[in-house]
Amino acid sequence: MKVVEIVDNFDLSGKVVVLTGGAGVLCSEMARALVDAGAKVAILDVDEESMAQLEEEAESDGSNLVTIETNVLDKKSLESAADKIKDRWGRIDVLINGAGGNSPKATTGEDQSFFDLPEEGVQQVFNLNFLGTFLASQVFGEVFVEQGEGIILNISSMNAFTPLTKIPAYSAAKAAVSNFTQWLAVHMSQNYSPDIRVNAIAPGFLLTEQNRYLLIDEETGDLTERGQTIIDHTPMGEFGDPEDLLTTVFWLLEDGSKFVHGTVIPIDGGFSAFSGV
Repeated sequence: MKVVEIVDNFDLSGKVVVLTGGAGVLCSEMARALVDAGAKVAILDVDEESMAQLEEEAESDGSNLVTIETNVLDKKSLESAADKIKDRWGRIDVLINGAGGNSPKATTGEDQSFFDLPEEGVQQVFNLNFLGTFLASQVFGEVFVEQGEGIILNISSMNAFTPLTKIPAYSAAKAAVSNFTQWLAVHMSQNYSPDIRVNAIAPGFLLTEQNRYLLIDEETGDLTERGQTIIDHTPMGEFGDPEDLLTTVFWLLEDGSKFVHGTVIPIDGGFSAFSGV
């Protein structure tokens, strides 16, 4: 399904959406679709080159898409971004916490055992994925409290259900994101407003240019050993596409999901449901 076909089924006109890590592979797909659906989108990222490219690809005149260099691990940087967005559009309706990723420094392998993983590498990955989500939720959650309404959508992972091999810091961080999603949903409702909703999506294995080499042998076109293992444990028998996230994301941002709160929704082709036997 093409993005335009997905967008035709949703109307997010006028909603102001903040995307941390918005210039990344998955979130940039969301950003383009959100702009097409009529939303005003603020991209927060540290990658200026990718943000500039996204602005060009979105074919925006600047009225519906803005990029702001922001460090999600620096609360003052996040607060400055929030002020700029409010000055520009008057309010903020949605925060999508998309900043995240893994690092070779936090990955086990032939050249680096679990016992050799450097503390700084583990901290870097855990902080980017969890603390970046936590701090952004503090800053923009406070905006939602002032408004009496808002939506926070976190990005968890299949790792939060069952940790994958080799990436302990990333797996632990995403498990923390899922737990935090549930905690924050309860906290916001009980202490501030039932109109502040908090949910998460947990993407399965999506085939992108960044991970293609891990899943498909470039010379033969066949699945790698890791790619075959994933397919063997995915009941639908295929990898997903970044576009497969869009309908669930859009649904969670619309009033049709107004009673959906504190959930972590897998988008994984059945991977999380399969026991392996």
